[in-house]
Amino acid sequence: MSPDERLVPAREGRFELRERASRFLAIAVPCASPAAANDLLARWRREFHDATHVAYAWRIGTDGRGTGVERSSDAGEPSGTAGKPIALAIQSAAVSDVLVAVVRWYGGTKLGTGGLARAYRSAAEGALAEAGSRTVADTRTVAVSCPWERMGDLRRLVRPPEVTVVSERFEEAIAIVRLAVFRSRLLALAAALDDARLSYSLEDGRGAAGPESGIPG
Repeated sequence: MSPDERLVPAREGRFELRERASRFLAIAVPCASPAAANDLLARWRREFHDATHVAYAWRIGTDGRGTGVERSSDAGEPSGTAGKPIALAIQSAAVSDVLVAVVRWYGGTKLGTGGLARAYRSAAEGALAEAGSRTVADTRTVAVSCPWERMGDLRRLVRPPEVTVVSERFEEAIAIVRLAVFRSRLLALAAALDDARLSYSLEDGRGAAGPESGIPG
């Protein structure tokens, strides 16, 4: 897998298990930001207000380079018996942009620290398996203005999956071609476009960039 690509949950997944009368409900969902994770956790705490604990872990923005943000919480369980096992399940599944919460209703029989950790991890693993995964890439969009007679030069720069065509719009003398480019390939594409003397701009909200100003990495 390219450093620009990562696995994320394909959908919401839920899994339930019972251990010595305690009930564990795990929920794994796609999650794009810490703020979104906090909103979901607040909603689940309200929804499962009768639960004993709502432990969780999330990993956001992690890619093949290992960057990103992670957080976990035992939510009142003994230290290291809930949040860490959930985080380990996420690491084992190799997904990011994910929030996993495990809701526990205490059944009256203590499980011990080892039993708790196993139950929380097993529940999290079940929810992640139900969620599945899909591959996404960190891309930027570049709009290229290309005279019709130069389209062959431009198409030679298209190299899926690193550089793919998003759309084409044909005008009187030129075509406006929008390319999705892996972030790690952006500077190389800009250099190739400069060499080909093709005008281009970045379309990601950071402002336009072209041969005169260069594209930021």
